[in-house]
Amino acid sequence: MANQRVAGLIQLQTNGEVLRAKGTFTYNLGKPKRDAVVGADGIHGFKETPQVAFIEGAITDAGDVDLATLSVLRDATVNLKLGNGKMVVLNSAWYAGEGTGNTEEGEIAVRWEGSSAEEVTA
Repeated sequence: MANQRVAGLIQLQTNGEVLRAKGTFTYNLGKPKRDAVVGADGIHGFKETPQVAFIEGAITDAGDVDLATLSVLRDATVNLKLGNGKMVVLNSAWYAGEGTGNTEEGEIAVRWEGSSAEEVTA
């Protein structure tokens, strides 16, 4: 349907606290990555390697973000609500960013990694 929102507005939460999500976020559900195994006589099959589940992007610090607390966050639940209504839920997450802020736009780059993630459809 052409009149259905598929992107744009997002909402980010860590342990139920809403953060000011900024711009583009990326995520990975942490499912195995498959790569072809190729021999001289053709394709033999594939191999799987683990991937880490993550949510990554940037937030705005309006003076109320405690970067020291954020950077040691562990065993958290991080929710990213997408513009299309889906929710990405990252479980048992830890903060994996550098803890670096940017003064030009009051921005903090953030990354959480976790043991698993799931998509919940609206």
